[in-house]
Amino acid sequence: MDAEVLQRLLIAAAISGLGVAVYFLLNRVTLRRAESKVARFQSYRSGLPALVYFTTPTCAPCKTVQRPAIEQLRGRFGRWFQVIEVDASSQPDVAQEWGVLSVPTTFVIDASGKPRYVNHGVTNTATLMKQLELDDYSI
Repeated sequence: MDAEVLQRLLIAAAISGLGVAVYFLLNRVTLRRAESKVARFQSYRSGLPALVYFTTPTCAPCKTVQRPAIEQLRGRFGRWFQVIEVDASSQPDVAQEWGVLSVPTTFVIDASGKPRYVNHGVTNTATLMKQLELDDYSI
């Protein structure tokens, strides 16, 4: 293999690795920012996992993909977790506090109130189910 091609491949791999590292670092920072904020929601019930779902009325993927995925989970496992929906357009201060840059964004909060996952963009039912640890609950 030509030395110049190898050098370019190594540079591309380094840039890709740096991008992945920055992504995971930003997710950790976002989760840490959200740590003390979940209890501020009046509808939050401690002791039960929560899905905090940021959306807007004009978000097409929210209406056509994300909301149906959440409703499917709610229909099957509704008593095992709670959904807190936040309209980011009517509550921009809340979205900013949580570090939400785009919708849909979902945060998975464990039963002790600690944020465990943040999903930027559409997240499918299976992923949400796994993140909420609903695999073991019977229907």
